Amino acid sequence: MENNATISRRTFLKRSMAAGGAMMASSLLPADLFGTEHKQEGQEEHVDELLQGVCDIHLHCAPDSKVRLTDELSFIRDAQRTGYRAVMFKSNDFSCHDRAYLIRQAVPGFEVFGSICMNRVHGERVNPFAAEKAANTTGGLCRCIWMPTQDAVYQNLSYYGKKEGIPVLDDNGRVLSEVVHIMEICAETDIIFATGHSSPEECITLARKAREVGVGKFVVTHANSGIWTMTHEQIKRCIELGAWIEYSYITNLWGPGTRLPDFTRLSDEAFAAFARINPERSFITTDLGQPGMPHPIDGMRRCIEALLRNGLAQTEVDMLVRRNPSGLVGLTEL
Repeated sequence: MENNATISRRTFLKRSMAAGGAMMASSLLPADLFGTEHKQEGQEEHVDELLQGVCDIHLHCAPDSKVRLTDELSFIRDAQRTGYRAVMFKSNDFSCHDRAYLIRQAVPGFEVFGSICMNRVHGERVNPFAAEKAANTTGGLCRCIWMPTQDAVYQNLSYYGKKEGIPVLDDNGRVLSEVVHIMEICAETDIIFATGHSSPEECITLARKAREVGVGKFVVTHANSGIWTMTHEQIKRCIELGAWIEYSYITNLWGPGTRLPDFTRLSDEAFAAFARINPERSFITTDLGQPGMPHPIDGMRRCIEALLRNGLAQTEVDMLVRRNPSGLVGLTEL
């Protein structure tokens, strides 16, 4: 017989799940609000020329441990109809490469990939075993292993003043052996090793080690974003060490008056200045999917328009949102 504590806990979990489902339902916005309604039988495709061939390799959809704007399958249907080439999903807590395998069966012909983040859900330290299993999952669709994000030591120090979380360096500033092991996995399988929510200084140290290990697809995550913003000189240093640089357009959509009000909004001019540093070694993502924020497809459209409006050439935009991200997930040669 169950004791009262067990009954209480189960009741709590059931109520929590019910509440979470209600939040999800209430936060989902109609897909056609962004011109991305699902294609019905007999309905013509409506490819957006501005978005044709786009590859967004950092966005968040349900299922997840946080409420999201839409779910992965719905997003892929919308992206395919709009003219996207490929998408790679990110969850801070769960792997999504296994779901990509199933989504490909539901939406044939569309390139969808997943990734895995080294957060606490996989243990108190960066977990090479979890990374190895992700890389070897059916379909080979895990195309990125991110270092800790929400559980990064740097994020905890910056937000809460506490040196806790999952480290990537030891107390002497050396890259931890388990992190090196994951670099080796990424090098062997030719997938992305991404810095996650590491500090700018940690990113430079990781870049130096990644070059030593032979990682071909080392990515500095959202180098224009919040507490992770790098100086132009730091970005150039990482590129010299062989890094690819990600810029996320969410920075130009959050801020006061949005559902993410605590962040400082970046101007389109400043975003374009980042993108111009070295388009050949950079790419752009949206990092969107949060309820109350623009739909990722709308965000990508606004980003491309802003880049062109601020003087980037079409060839540069093509590198940033099409060629380079496609190469990083293995669709084209880099």
